[in-house]
Order: sequence, then C-alpha cells, then structure tokens
Amino acid sequence: MSAEADPFSKVGGLADVAAALPAELAAMGHDVRVITPCHASAMDVFRAADDRQFLQVPDFAGMRTVELATVPGHGGVPVTLVHQPHYFGRPGVYGDPDDLLRYRFFCRVVGTALREKAWIPEILHLNDWHTAPLAFALRNFAWSHPALRGTASVLTIHNLRYRGPDDFNDYLAQGIYYSDFVTTVSPAYAREILSPESGEGLDRLLRLRGDSLVGILNGLSFAAYDPATDTRIAARFGARTIDNRASNTGALRAAAGLEPAAGPLLGMVTRLTEQKGIDLVIEAAPAMIARGAELVVLGQGDDALATALRALEATYPGRVRLVDDFDEGLARRIYAGSDMFLMPSRFEPCGLGQLIAMRYGSIPIGRRTGGLADTIVDPQENAENATGFLFDDFAPGALLAAFERARAAFDDLPLWRQLQANGMQADMSWGPSAKRYVEVYERALRQRGA
Repeated sequence: MSAEADPFSKVGGLADVAAALPAELAAMGHDVRVITPCHASAMDVFRAADDRQFLQVPDFAGMRTVELATVPGHGGVPVTLVHQPHYFGRPGVYGDPDDLLRYRFFCRVVGTALREKAWIPEILHLNDWHTAPLAFALRNFAWSHPALRGTASVLTIHNLRYRGPDDFNDYLAQGIYYSDFVTTVSPAYAREILSPESGEGLDRLLRLRGDSLVGILNGLSFAAYDPATDTRIAARFGARTIDNRASNTGALRAAAGLEPAAGPLLGMVTRLTEQKGIDLVIEAAPAMIARGAELVVLGQGDDALATALRALEATYPGRVRLVDDFDEGLARRIYAGSDMFLMPSRFEPCGLGQLIAMRYGSIPIGRRTGGLADTIVDPQENAENATGFLFDDFAPGALLAAFERARAAFDDLPLWRQLQANGMQADMSWGPSAKRYVEVYERALRQRGA
C-alpha cells in the first residue's frame, strides 16, 4: 500500500520503491499486489482499464461508492487504482487541506477490500503515515474476520519527519506502535532515529521496538535506470564506453544555458527543502565556481531557497542555473551529464539520487548521514572501491573540503575513470534488499500480534 507508485504517480522515492520492490518480490516467486490512490496522473490508465469493480466503503458522511481498476505495473505486478471523486483524481498527491481525510479514507477502502475479497495477503506492507493506520485496524478486523488473523503488518518509514498535516493525529506513531515489524530505508538511518537528535520526538517509542526495527537499504531498478538504454539522454553509454558520456555533459550545458567550461559540472535533482542542504550549496557555490565549477539544480519547494538560488544565478550568469520544475527527462540528463552530484543533506533516510548518479557515472558528494553513509564509499576509507566523497560536519567549509578532494580527482583522469567505473558497476539493485524484506515478512508472521 502506497500513496504513490511509479509510473501511475510520482513525487519522490516512495513511488520508485512501491514499483520496484514488488516487481523484485514477484520475480522471486511471491504473489504481490499493490494498491494506491488514483491521482490525476493515472486517470487515463484508469479509464482504459478492463478490470473494473465497485466497492461500498463507509465514511463519516455515510457510504461512498469507490471504483477500483486493476492494471499491470512494473514486472507485471497487479496494481489496483482507487478512485472516488470526492477524494481522488486530483493533480496533487500531497498538499491538499484534507489530506488526512483523503488517506484515512484510502485506508478504509483497503480495510473494506480485505474483508470482502477472496484474496487474503499474509503481509500488509504499509508505507509512511498515509497507510500506517491499518496496523491498528488490522487487529480490530481480525476479531470479526478470522481469515485476517494470519495477516501480519510491516510498516516502512521512508522519512520520519513527515507525519501528516494534523498536529493532533500522528498516524505514523500509531503504526510504529501497532505494526508487527518496522523497517526504514537504510541501516544508518535506523540507528540514527533512535537518538533524540534524529528521532523527531519518537525516539523513545522507536526504541521500544527493539530488534523488530531494522534498516533495509532501498535498491535501484537497473532496468529502469540504465544509461546504456536510456532514450532520454543525449548519448547512451556503459562502464566500458564511458568516453561516450562526454556528449551528455555538453548537451546538458547547452540545454541549461551554461558556458562551455573545462571545470566540473555539478548537478542536483532535489526537493528545495532545508533537509537537503541547499543552504550549504548556496554558501559554498562562490568558492566552487571560483575553482571552475558550474551548477545546475532541478527542483521545486521552499520559496526562500528558490529565491536564493535565483540570486546566485543572477550573480553568476552562464555558470549557475535553477530549473524550478519537476522534469523526469531533465533529471536523467543531469544524472548522465553532471560530473559531480551534490547531496549535502542534514539527514537522508536513504536517498536514491546518489544511487542513480553512480549508475550514470556522476560522482556523488554527500554528507555522512543515513543512506548516504551506507552507499557512498570514500577514497579515504577504501581507495580501491571508492565511488564518491563524504563529509561529516553540516557546514559550508566541510562541503568545500569534500569538493576540493573531488576536484583534485577530477583532474586525474585515470583516477576519475576508476571512481566512475566503481559506481557504475556497484550492485545497488533490489535483489539483496528484497531478500531482506522476505526475511522481515517471515519474522513478522512469527510474531504477529505480539
């Protein structure tokens, strides 16, 4: 269950996970179904679907009629799109004033379907606050529906900070307490959220979970992200044809209106939020530009950060470009054309940007936190297998120091090619992580209700 699922709706990494993990589990032989709201981006697929049915679902205003359409998703996994005109079919996945009511109703739809349909899952895999209430509801359902007594719930926290729009209703905390198992999206983040500094006020609750809280690193769909077959980039390439990559850098500079330059092209594909360390980049950018760097940023979000980036763009015309948008094609061209990919996050539960960047030969520079610490190998720790550069302190000087180390490597072509090859050949696929999830499912079944 997920609020978003690629390719039907996508705001962030949750959509990728909700598509790629089920596909990997299905390839392993498991019977997997996905259910997600039908947002406006999926309405054409919904209307064209042959497998349609209606469901009567209780709501505060009485019964509401819901229409379900089941369509094939990634890997042929059945995806059920939930449409109800009062709540769904809107352009926005998040951000509406009634989001709490919308996603509570989505949970009611799933609860009704569980009690009325013949297919009963062994595991309900919940994702973030939007679906967390079902961990509690499942226990209530089981009293009067014995078939559900064998179903266990697993809740995955993709970002602990996002807990819903209502200060008096914390669905995520409820899910943490009642689910049979809790996962989050990297081992380092699972450790970090047990501390008061990173626990967002829930660290004491999370510590109650003991060994039923684990971090499993998000994977990357190698079929969906492959520079050797990606038609949205200027020139396709692989680890053995890395010289072809240069055409993408030139094309990205031209598309972004940047000047031709011998220095490194820095890229960011990100939400413009304080979490992502945009303020560090803004402060460090003049020094990086003085060392020959150029910067292209793709992202939307905080108006103050966007204004500061536009001011930087005005100060350094032809050297800095902000594209205040979400454009998947441009995102791919940034991954394929940038020399270095910046992720100086305050915290980062997992992060997919650094995984995609490595897959496309862009060297990540990230802060040593969460999934960045778990996936980027720094030359100071392991020179032979290095894939990027890490720094510790959340400070412009620390980012600059990491950039300087990357800049020195950039000038050493054999070393730079080795870094690129290491990243492109690293196994960041879903295979190992999907096996870990199966282990979690089995543990959840053994301890359900405990």
